[in-house]
Amino acid sequence: MTTALWDLAAGARVIDLAQPMRTGMPQSPNHPPFRMLLERRHGDLVRADGGSAANEMIVMGGHVGTHVDALAHVSQDGLVHGGRAAAPLQGAQGFADLGIDTFAPIVGRGVLLDVAGLHGVDCLDPGYQVTAQDLQRALVKAGVRLRAGDAILIGTGWSRRWEEKETFIGGAGAPGPGEDAARWLAAHRPRVVGAETIAFEHIPPGAGHARLPVHRILLVEEGINIVETMRLTELRQSGAAEFLLILNPLPIVGATGSPVRPLAVLPG
Repeated sequence: MTTALWDLAAGARVIDLAQPMRTGMPQSPNHPPFRMLLERRHGDLVRADGGSAANEMIVMGGHVGTHVDALAHVSQDGLVHGGRAAAPLQGAQGFADLGIDTFAPIVGRGVLLDVAGLHGVDCLDPGYQVTAQDLQRALVKAGVRLRAGDAILIGTGWSRRWEEKETFIGGAGAPGPGEDAARWLAAHRPRVVGAETIAFEHIPPGAGHARLPVHRILLVEEGINIVETMRLTELRQSGAAEFLLILNPLPIVGATGSPVRPLAVLPG
């Protein structure tokens, strides 16, 4: 008899790959911040039977916390993915195509390339540029093969700096892939790539987000979505190189990105 999927999942270990969302959390200065206000408190309105309810108001951009970049997020010389002009696609209500609502949920294989572990450190130095050679060596060390359609995650250890807001946002630089690493990733045809920093890029010290060539390569040229600000510490500590990844951003019509709560599922 075929084993039911829920029976296979029984006893599995689930690792949350999302950073907690709160007012004042680290985020890119290029995007509107996350704000939450407890709009109604218990006792503000009490029903005849004594019941009451509290609720909040949340205001945020689509690129806060752990989030997925839609293909509409970046253009180059006025063109988005597929060589299409960005201007006719965009309007006050978002994008007519390539928005995050066109991203199909992922329940599939994820592979972790632990570059920090490759170098024997908990966290790469600020501004370290992850190279194609780093990724290839991390893949060999992991002992797995990449397949088209995988989700490839890069471990840099940057999750450990989450509580250090100014450091985390990359003022002194942030570790991430350079252009050759982006080409290496694209050559393996992943469905999505992800990492621990605010920008899935090598950010040189003092450079800020003035140039984001990896976004251009992956989103515009190759049509590969990016997951940013992931929390990979526990996954790295597990020693798992491959896992089931569940990734399902909010289907906000026409949006250029959306918060997400990725889950890595490992055998129990």
